[in-house]
Amino acid sequence: MREHLRRALDLLRARLADDGGRDRCELERQLEGLAERVDERLRREAGRLRRVLNATGILLHTNLGRAPLPRAVTAELPALLNSYCDLEYDLETGRRGERNRRAERLLKQLTGAEAGLVVNNNAGALVLILAALAASKEVVISRGELIEIGGSFRIPEILTAAGARLVEVGTTNRTRPADYAAAIGSETALLLKVHPSNYRMTGFVGSVAAEELVELGRRHGRPVVVDEGSGLLRPHPAPQLSDHPSFQELVTAGCDLVCGSGDKLLGGPQAGLIAGRRELVECCRRHPLYRALRPDRMAFAALEAVLRHHLAGRPLPIDRLWPEGAEHRARLRKAAAGTGAEIVTADAFLGGGAAPERPIPGQALALPGGDELLQRLREADPPVVGYLREGRLILDLRTVDPADDAALVAAVRAAALE
Repeated sequence: MREHLRRALDLLRARLADDGGRDRCELERQLEGLAERVDERLRREAGRLRRVLNATGILLHTNLGRAPLPRAVTAELPALLNSYCDLEYDLETGRRGERNRRAERLLKQLTGAEAGLVVNNNAGALVLILAALAASKEVVISRGELIEIGGSFRIPEILTAAGARLVEVGTTNRTRPADYAAAIGSETALLLKVHPSNYRMTGFVGSVAAEELVELGRRHGRPVVVDEGSGLLRPHPAPQLSDHPSFQELVTAGCDLVCGSGDKLLGGPQAGLIAGRRELVECCRRHPLYRALRPDRMAFAALEAVLRHHLAGRPLPIDRLWPEGAEHRARLRKAAAGTGAEIVTADAFLGGGAAPERPIPGQALALPGGDELLQRLREADPPVVGYLREGRLILDLRTVDPADDAALVAAVRAAALE
């Protein structure tokens, strides 16, 4: 408490020094609210998770929890979480059921796969696949796809942890079908392709398409596994995702197994999705690691609701990144009028390692204030997170739910008055 009071008083003295101490009313107002502000800071630092308004223009913001669930989905969850549910109970027969069965049915409908399986995240999905299909055997992969993503997740280390042996083929920038073919031997368990979601290579580059790899795998009797990464179930019309293969496309191309994340482009909770050939999915389901990696009822409840959302063709939060012009401009004008902000051009991004360096042009709000205003907004209730550009605070409404516009405007007004 003492340290928080000292910091609050130091900040107040600095502001008064800038003002020359002339505004006595402002001094009294700041002193009156000092105890409440210190108390709020103490409660924030107690560690409880807080709801945040994401105005960064990065939808799948890893530091802010990645994909926000649709509000229609979250409205369904309380009744499934504050009571019992038929997670592993068959109401028709009165016998034990399988917790994966509903999600599997939806995945099959959405992707065209023969079977599906859900685990706790995509890293877990890849570990399970490799442990079930390639333990003590070789996995062939292009050098250009030995990726590292956030948190030091590295494909070679995942293979080692799963007990598989890595066989690198091609070069960093170019790999040909003949490179894979030359590496296939009696110890080869599968051919692995990893979508490089979080970086792009340009120039003199070349890689083997999934269709080519499938043809090669069939010729040599080896399954082809593709780590799609971001959980794009079906093709998306956005130009930023034009070269991102979806589960549906990869399954149609003949890939034996496809895995990806639930909390990225799919727009659901953290989960790892596996879809593909029935016998291979069953092999993963029977492996002892599946028990350690399977999600709980909260993840299944949210995931199933989001999958039904996809199946019905309902809009998801990701669709706000490409807003209808008139409606979005009206939002911007209304928010600007309440805050005195200027409307400026700004790029949004998908984030979460999806479509790097593929900006989504649009407009956002810009306010003077710099670091100090940015900090005051982070201390608001709810906190607002934006970013600085050329000394101004940028707030992008494309990553803010329209239902939160009033709360954002109120937070900006309050922060500007402090």
